[in-house]
Amino acid sequence: MNRAEIILLGITAIWGFTFPAMKVSLDYIPPILFLVYRFGVASLLMLLVFRKRALAKETLFEGLILGATLFFGHGFQIVGLKYTTASNSAFITSLYVVFTPFIAYFILQDRLKFKDVISLAVALIGLYLISGTSLSFNYGDFLTVLCAVSFAFQIVLVQKFGEKDYISLAFWQIFWNFVFSTVYALIFEGFVLPREVAPWVGILYTGVFATVVAFTLQIKYQRETKAHKAALIYSAEPIFGHISALLTIGEVLTLKGYLGALLILIAIWNEIRNENR
Repeated sequence: MNRAEIILLGITAIWGFTFPAMKVSLDYIPPILFLVYRFGVASLLMLLVFRKRALAKETLFEGLILGATLFFGHGFQIVGLKYTTASNSAFITSLYVVFTPFIAYFILQDRLKFKDVISLAVALIGLYLISGTSLSFNYGDFLTVLCAVSFAFQIVLVQKFGEKDYISLAFWQIFWNFVFSTVYALIFEGFVLPREVAPWVGILYTGVFATVVAFTLQIKYQRETKAHKAALIYSAEPIFGHISALLTIGEVLTLKGYLGALLILIAIWNEIRNENR
């Protein structure tokens, strides 16, 4: 791995630890309102650090598009977390690795391989197992699948907009995510100011490290690799997510859940093997 890919792996570890942080925070604050605080803190911090460079108008439209994909991705993810476990959320979110080649095919005209279809089929079997193998699909897991699709779009679009200034592009996608979240929260959730420490720990960790630091570095360094390879590097996220959930809130999967997680990882690693050839 080169320096850029090592940095992307570090970003993946940061994102992995957001799952238990968000799960705990949902005991104190509505999900989309959590995103308002998270991306509000992140937007303000980027303005303080980068100032005029963050506000460059040349990337405003591209940032709007990326912000929309992030809003749907994080929105589906955090609402889904209310109805599923942090570990399930981490593994199912990682399906964006399997979805990315299909979206890159339509947006970037990247070549689609038959083995991509095999990976998707294996991943879907894993999804079935990890969600409990019941005929009524877990609502939280379903929302997290939609989250994975949204994040796959974001990864491909970052690649498409990769020649743009990474600071302003990172700021605008974060800012527009904040705007969309605020509008939704005003209409459907209302505003409360958390008084407990726990949700603020989650807000500050996800806002500063998982948003400002991670997204800025993602846009800067992902351009030095291919979209599908970046997605494959991010495939370590569910492993970090499950380890962090196990260590912090004591989550474990059922035997079928671990089998489903293994199949999802096999599908992801099949993508890695295909792209390394």
